[in-house]
Amino acid sequence: MKIDELLAIDIHTHAEEPCSVPRDDGYDEFQAGMAKYFKNPAGAKGMLPTMQETAAYYRERKIGCVIFPVDAERETGFRRYENEEVARIAAENDDVLIPFASIDPAKGKMGAREARRLVREFGIRGFKFHPTMQAFYPNDRSAYALYEAIAEEGAISLFHTGQTGVGAGMPGGMGMRLKYSNPIYLDDVAADFPEMPIILAHPSFPWQEEALSVATHKPNVYIDLSGWSPKYFPSILVKYANSLLKHKMLFGSDWPAITPDRWLADFENIEIRDDVRPLILKENARRLLKL
Repeated sequence: MKIDELLAIDIHTHAEEPCSVPRDDGYDEFQAGMAKYFKNPAGAKGMLPTMQETAAYYRERKIGCVIFPVDAERETGFRRYENEEVARIAAENDDVLIPFASIDPAKGKMGAREARRLVREFGIRGFKFHPTMQAFYPNDRSAYALYEAIAEEGAISLFHTGQTGVGAGMPGGMGMRLKYSNPIYLDDVAADFPEMPIILAHPSFPWQEEALSVATHKPNVYIDLSGWSPKYFPSILVKYANSLLKHKMLFGSDWPAITPDRWLADFENIEIRDDVRPLILKENARRLLKL
């Protein structure tokens, strides 16, 4: 990866179709619901990008990206994509793709062993958690065996926070419970694992001030700005991005739900200081990922 030639680093992209396994029953309906929520016709038509297609998209735009699956098979019933497969395809496209993995914390010590192996043998740089999809509170001590492994291996933890498009508008929200994704629960995790970098994903609606509080108070906590068009960012988030948290804000799109083209176009039109824009778009991620 030639960092100096990249225009930006997208810290939040999804590997939706990376593996050679058939979709589970119900997955098309789930993706159609997501597509409706995010106004993304590709998802509704079953045309979500493969990792190779994602790499080509980002390569054309000279943007690097962190890419990951989500292990939510216990709660959703959908088979997880293999972390090893994600790592292999990322390695074949390492000029633009940076691999993160995902492990359900309910896997306990087995998950911790997997995390260590993925870092040591497959070059995984971090781990994605989705408390709502995985149905757990991030500060539940049952997850700590996995966090300990991640911290000891020097990897990053990225947590979905706030409301989610997953299940939005579907009966019962597809059983997804928003309560798990309040960022305040990550204050405990940041206190107990001070050496582990933690990324709070998305503007954390309706708990934006909780997210800003945790990121301001804990040196190891960052915020990624994915999942929302910047034109909808609350004013307090923009204010902190321009000041106290200018070195801890990260560009993220939430690809393929939101494309970098759309996100970056809207980002141009919000009141971010000229000296802060390059920090958010690339330099903060570059430092955090040690690129």
